[in-house]
Amino acid sequence: MPAKKETTAKKPTKKVTKSTPKAKPVKKITKKIEKKDTKLPESKQEIIDLFAQKNGDTGSPEVQVALLTYKIQRLTNHLESNKKDNHSRRGLLKVIAKRRRILNYLTKLDEARYKKLIKKLGLKK
Repeated sequence: MPAKKETTAKKPTKKVTKSTPKAKPVKKITKKIEKKDTKLPESKQEIIDLFAQKNGDTGSPEVQVALLTYKIQRLTNHLESNKKDNHSRRGLLKVIAKRRRILNYLTKLDEARYKKLIKKLGLKK
């Protein structure tokens, strides 16, 4: 009988796969802006009536800031459920900047009105 050759079992080779680096988390652009306990009325007309300086006033800084705050709250709620909606996020940032500009104007115009409005809306600064 011929001599049997010793066979060595080959070890299974591991497939070398290139590991892709994990994607870095995207920085959140917006922070929580409004307090949850601060509630504005549900319609624009109610907001106008509440913040108007006189009857029929729709253009005063107080009314504009209140309407923008209402819009910011709606957009913030939308972005909480739609985290990837970057178009709305950009719109939110534009509205926030506009509100800030109007608040700066109101500060220069009459600081007492500014402080009263901030307190009424529940804003920080």
